[in-house]
Amino acid sequence: MKPILALALAATVVALAACGTLESLPGIGKGTGAGTTSSPKARPGGIQSHPDRLSGTFNGFCEQREDDGFREKATLKVVSHRVEQLDWSNVIGRKGTCAFRLEDFRQTQTRPHVELLAKDGSGCKLMVYQDIRRVTLAHANCARRCTAGVYDQAWPVMFDPTSGRCASLDK
Repeated sequence: MKPILALALAATVVALAACGTLESLPGIGKGTGAGTTSSPKARPGGIQSHPDRLSGTFNGFCEQREDDGFREKATLKVVSHRVEQLDWSNVIGRKGTCAFRLEDFRQTQTRPHVELLAKDGSGCKLMVYQDIRRVTLAHANCARRCTAGVYDQAWPVMFDPTSGRCASLDK
């Protein structure tokens, strides 16, 4: 497994595990909105708050390609924790593809993270959540959305919360 993909997977697991507990801590998930450019503020106990980009308007666009042929392209628009636009595709080298389109999902949750469920009854779930360094679009139980058995190689896409572009994983 490539180090960058392993890091992305680890970050996703940690962020998902934290979603339920961080919202209950003072100052977490209660940012000042999408237009704010203030830096994170330290809280007692070393916890930092950050602007909640999903409570305002978040426009994300990430398109990248790796040397091994892995490509992803994702467009995401969230307004007040409601997904208004979502178009995400992964190409796993020459092995297969995965695709997710908003029209195939219905939003079922806005907090502590945004959640969408596939309309086809497959149980495929998309989640959008933010930590201090990135906004992440992840999937769970979505093997039917991929060809040629490549689902286990389809990683979450991460956006920079300020610019909306692909997040740098080295921060």
